[in-house]
Order: sequence, then C-alpha cells, then structure tokens
Amino acid sequence: MKVFRGLPNAASRAPCALAIGNFDGVHRGHQTLLAHLRQAANQLGLESAVMTFEPHPRAFFAKLAGDLSKAPSRIANLRDNMTSLQKAGVDRVIVEHFNAHFAALSPEDFIRKVLVEGLHVKWLMVGEDFCFGARRAGNIATLEEAGKRYGFEVRTLPAVQNKGVRISSSAVRAALAQGNFEDARELLGHPYRISGHVIHGQKLGRTIGFPTLNLRIAHHRPALTGIFVVQVHGLAEQPLPAVASLGVRPTVDDSGRVLLETHVFDYAGHAYGKVVQIEFLKKLRDEEKYGDLETLTAAIERDAEQARTYFDAASRIPASSATDRI
Repeated sequence: MKVFRGLPNAASRAPCALAIGNFDGVHRGHQTLLAHLRQAANQLGLESAVMTFEPHPRAFFAKLAGDLSKAPSRIANLRDNMTSLQKAGVDRVIVEHFNAHFAALSPEDFIRKVLVEGLHVKWLMVGEDFCFGARRAGNIATLEEAGKRYGFEVRTLPAVQNKGVRISSSAVRAALAQGNFEDARELLGHPYRISGHVIHGQKLGRTIGFPTLNLRIAHHRPALTGIFVVQVHGLAEQPLPAVASLGVRPTVDDSGRVLLETHVFDYAGHAYGKVVQIEFLKKLRDEEKYGDLETLTAAIERDAEQARTYFDAASRIPASSATDRI
C-alpha cells in the first residue's frame, strides 16, 4: 500500500476508485465501505484509494475556535489506521493535511482540483450524509452533478448497523470511554489495541518496582483514559499479561503529555525500539492524582494485584471461553 502526504505528484497519479472519510478506528461500517471500494476497483481495473485527513476536520475547527472540548476523541493513531486500511486491501492512501487553505476550498474547487486533477477519480464512494467544501456547502447531489460533467460515478453507502444501532466512530468512542471492550470489539470487528514503538521514559517505574513500556500518544484526546488490564503483543510468541495506565500521569507530570505506560508481569527482556501492541481487556479505574509517591505506589500495587487476579481467573476457565475473554 502506498501512502501519500497530500496529493500525489503528477508521475504518481493514476485513475482510481476512491472513498473519502476520516476512518478513525476503521470499524465494521468502514470495512463494509472498503469492501465495496475494492470490488468496484477490481471490476473497473482501477487502483483502490482512500482519502483521509490529519488532523480530523472537527479537531481543526475546535482548535480554531479555542475550544478543544469540541474535538472528537481519537480511537486510533495514524499507524493503526494505516495498518487497518492495508488489511482491507486498499492500494493507496492520501493523508490530506486539513488546514485553513483546504477548509476554504469551494465544493467546485475541491471536485476539480482534488478529485479530478489531483486524483483522477473514476468511481467515488462516500457516506450518505457526506458534505464537503467551505461551510460544508457541497453534498451528494453536488457530487453527482459534477460526476456527469467530469466522468466519474458516485455511490453512497447507507449506515451499517449492529443489533439495530448504527455502527459509527462515535459509537466506538462511547464504548471505549465506558470501558466496554465487548461492545467496542463488536463495532470494530476485532479487539481494541494501540500499537507503537517503545520509547525511553523517566524510568520512575523501575525505582518503585514497576518498570514500564512507554508508548507516546500523539493526540491529546485519546478515546479512553485510566488504568487497565491489558496484554502485550510483540514481545514473545504469545501475548503477555500486564497492567497499563493511559493518561497524563497527574501525580508525576504536569506537562499534559499523554502516555501509555504498561507494566508487563515477570518480564525482564529488552523492549526499547520494538513495536508492540497493547490490547485492552478490562478497565480497573480512572486516573487519579495522589499527594505523594508512596500513595501512588500503593495504588499501583493494588492495580497490579487486580490484574493478576483477572488473569488467574481467566486461566481456570475452559479454553473456548478463555479465548473469548482474553
């Protein structure tokens, strides 16, 4: 899969079937859309392409308005979204930098400069509520009329449902915020995981008996925060049991930087620089600020004990049930 930051240069442009969206989390609704995209591309002899945006348009406008609370929380980092798109069989991804210039494009300029001249779109699929261009003035009817002039076909996809409820990134965010990993798994079609390179941290954990693997979270509003039972993929043939903290670490850091810290039980191997996946199994509690390091250490000890109890209980249930749970 080829990934372009912005529109491809002239030499890299090729007629394509395109889907446009934010694709945060690449949930089962996205996966259905991508299956249609791949089928159409195969039938028409085109490359399948996806256009997505960084930052999320709502995050851009929230920052512009000075109210970051209006920005959507982030389900997946760019690495994980790209991995999911690759698994879905997408040939190329255009990660468009969403900025003031892009936001100001009129619907006609977006169609002509981006879709037609920039991407050579021949077949286009969007959600049935898709709007675009400055002040969201463009809609499906705008695209269909332009398609007749420029020679591309427009298709829409009705909302995909799960048990009568629309599958959406908002629904995934709500499930994760509540620590409901079973619902998140149904909506995503797979367990919820965050991946990244293990980086060096302050190494405070090792001084209190709980060394951690540290993953930097680039976005400031992850879809979940707190203390969790997790398992770690990428350090051994089998996932390793662990307990993790995802948040801003208010007791030891006032920078506001978001970090995912994971203590892997009974692990003493080298991990710096490795790419690991942290799979979330159960939420234990919300993040808290403690008055001193001693109180924090006692809380971490309780969290670790609860996580070990979780894994001990899981190891005693039948194998088929354990597979569902872990």
